[in-house]
Amino acid sequence: MKHIAIFASGSGSNAENIINFFKADPCAEVSLVLSNKADAYVLNRSSNLSVKTCVFNREELTSSSGVIKVLAKHNIDLIVLAGFLWRVPSILLDEYYGKVINIHPALLPKYGGKGMYGMFVHNAVLMNKEKESGITIHYANQNYDDGDIIFQAKCELNRDDNADDIANKVHSLEMEYFPAIIKKVLLKDE
Repeated sequence: MKHIAIFASGSGSNAENIINFFKADPCAEVSLVLSNKADAYVLNRSSNLSVKTCVFNREELTSSSGVIKVLAKHNIDLIVLAGFLWRVPSILLDEYYGKVINIHPALLPKYGGKGMYGMFVHNAVLMNKEKESGITIHYANQNYDDGDIIFQAKCELNRDDNADDIANKVHSLEMEYFPAIIKKVLLKDE
């Protein structure tokens, strides 16, 4: 069985969806949820689903004796970034080369980069009067939203959509596709 670690900074709806998906699928399990915020609601969601959690600071993320040791202890095969807002340091990317994936709430390369997350993305999409938006699942590298694209899904936008409408449409795509693409990435290495 493969072991997944989820890194998240916020409420954790994607993390919860992924955890539940793999509770019903024997190919993998979410073994650990990590956050850089001690008050992130993702920690509550994960604990309620009997998944171990870990809170870390920047020094622990960039140290060979910090987060990397925790991941090794849990035999992590894949790291999933689900609303994690810090740049992943090279020490972690080197240790888990090709094993760190991220989801972005837009069709990259548009609306990516530092500061482009959550409602900032949806407001930018709205301001530019885009006719579609969507999700991009990609490998993480040292630059924000810059790694090789694994998968994209689109949703049409209406003229009367507001930023919340766009966020809801994109979130629906995340819920539908993210767990299945994680599974596909895990199985391609077998």
